[in-house]
Amino acid sequence: MDVSITVGAAPLTPREVVDVARHGARVMIDGDALDRVADTRTLIEGLADDPQPHYGISTGFGALATTFIAEDRRAQLQASLIRSHAAGTGGEVEREVVRALMLLRLQTLATGRTGVRPVVVETYAALLNAGITPVVHEYGSLGCSGDLAPLSHVALAVMGEGDVRNGSGQVVPAADALSAAGITPVALREKEGLALINGTDGMLGMLLLALYDLETLLLTADVSAALSIESQLGTDAVFAADLMALRPQLGQAESAANLRAFLAGSPIVASHRGPECTRVQDAYSLRCAPQVHGAARDTLEHATVVAERELESAVDNPVVTVDGRVESNGNFHGAPVAYVLDFLAIAVADVASMSERRTDRALDAARSNGLPPFLAHEVGVDSGLMIAQYAAAGIVSELKRLAAPASVDSIPSSAMQEDHVSMGWAGARKLRRAIDGLARVLAIEVMTGCRALDLRAPLVPAPATGAVRDLVRTRVAGPGPDRFVSPEIEAVTDLVARGAVARAALAQTPLAQTALA
Repeated sequence: MDVSITVGAAPLTPREVVDVARHGARVMIDGDALDRVADTRTLIEGLADDPQPHYGISTGFGALATTFIAEDRRAQLQASLIRSHAAGTGGEVEREVVRALMLLRLQTLATGRTGVRPVVVETYAALLNAGITPVVHEYGSLGCSGDLAPLSHVALAVMGEGDVRNGSGQVVPAADALSAAGITPVALREKEGLALINGTDGMLGMLLLALYDLETLLLTADVSAALSIESQLGTDAVFAADLMALRPQLGQAESAANLRAFLAGSPIVASHRGPECTRVQDAYSLRCAPQVHGAARDTLEHATVVAERELESAVDNPVVTVDGRVESNGNFHGAPVAYVLDFLAIAVADVASMSERRTDRALDAARSNGLPPFLAHEVGVDSGLMIAQYAAAGIVSELKRLAAPASVDSIPSSAMQEDHVSMGWAGARKLRRAIDGLARVLAIEVMTGCRALDLRAPLVPAPATGAVRDLVRTRVAGPGPDRFVSPEIEAVTDLVARGAVARAALAQTPLAQTALA
């Protein structure tokens, strides 16, 4: 990606984090920020010469905070801290998560509040720009005192130890990758080991990636709901603006406006508006889509506020204050991030649950208002999309389990010094899995809705839903005898996850100018 992000001049934006983490944008360090880092380092070096102990500078860590460390052992202390804390285990964490974690730690280092030397800041940027990604493992963080193990694996690579993936994606020794990129490993000095690992950067990075993905998926949920409402002969009257104003929830109003736009000009909807239609009202999964999707939008907005506050933070312990004090604090506790990670997982599960219910209605001849059972080509011989709904149901069941909050758990550590932890890293990991599941459930609804629209011929859909159907038909054939379904689900999931489904619908509406900007 031919974009550069400057770190240290102002807080990073969520989009900048995604650009670096996912798309490989380059990183530059603001010159004034490096000056601040150098000034603060002078304070730390003065305290290092003080015969009085200072936590993290001339003492041990955690439960060993009262143990004084002589000057000639402090370099070993910092290296030992990183080596012992790089205790991750389990599967490898995704490249984009590690890059987000590295960038967010770099941002905190560049604030000048941590006491590291400028060379440490520059080395983190150099690794990112060289595409070197330390190997970080699934387990090891309790989400308090920082994402200790994940951040330690990164710091280990900065020291030239451990394993990394190079720019080609191969796992190689960190020393070899740094040498090939012309990067000199850092020999850590007083305070620097703590500064590299005392942050919530892993869980925050995953939150920011989730926010980006969910913005697309919640818009896609409105699209998939419109496909279901239209193809099942539902009404759009319940989404009227004056009805929404009676309950002035912001997210609900936005989702209802989307549904009105996506269904506008639909000959299918118009075909049953007259007095001959005897249905009084639609089922909840059709009628209440704005209420559920809107609540998820409001949850996303709240989580975004929390994330943006975190992006303005300098999380470290001890921290160097603006007036030059070195103070212990508890800002490394992950509770603010952990709570919204759990909150989002609840919203994801509920949106997916409603989507699956709409899919099931389309496949049930008793409830679909004239569609063939399971949308099958030859009923009895063909099963149609019967088992696609099974897949959606299985995912939704898993999402309900993933919605159980991680942040209500706490297991004490470090000889009871760290006796209450956030488990935010675990919350972030399960949210990533939940988001993948939501994309697949929505894809199955989109597939189902598009097939149902085709079966309503000769009636034609609205411009927005018709555009989605036409897009899907570039990857998946229309109704016909049974065929291998799994590749079709994967193909539509790709369209959903990339935002192609949402863009296709928006492009046919007056919303396009603002929503696609």
